[in-house]
Amino acid sequence: MIDYDDSGRPAVQVGNPGPALLLLSEPTRPFEGEPTLDFLIRACGPWGSIEISVETWDGDGLDTFLASLAEDFRGWVGVRTWHSLCYDLILSAEHRPGGYVRLTWGFHDRAPSEEWHFKTTTEHAAGEDMRNLAAEIHTFIASVAE
Repeated sequence: MIDYDDSGRPAVQVGNPGPALLLLSEPTRPFEGEPTLDFLIRACGPWGSIEISVETWDGDGLDTFLASLAEDFRGWVGVRTWHSLCYDLILSAEHRPGGYVRLTWGFHDRAPSEEWHFKTTTEHAAGEDMRNLAAEIHTFIASVAE
């Protein structure tokens, strides 16, 4: 669900509230006049927490990727994958029985070290729930003008 942080910038909570939380926040354009768009992504739960900065080229089509999953609400075979510019965030999607989409959010250390990685999952009803998530991510990405 889209929300706003203390400074008035948009933040998107992904998945249902519960013991674990996935939050995208603080979208910024670090270089004036360029389409580079960075944001923080935070995963918190009983197992601990992790926060990384994700670098994208104008969002790298994350909203479009999620919208395509929503359009294929009847399902697909296999895994669909999206990644950010530097592969610090890799998102995999599987259509599950019962009309659900399982998103696996993979956080990765940037090259050349690539010493660590972390994964967490969220589940969403296919169709409208995925459409809402895509719209929230679109609003999040578009909130920072070039």
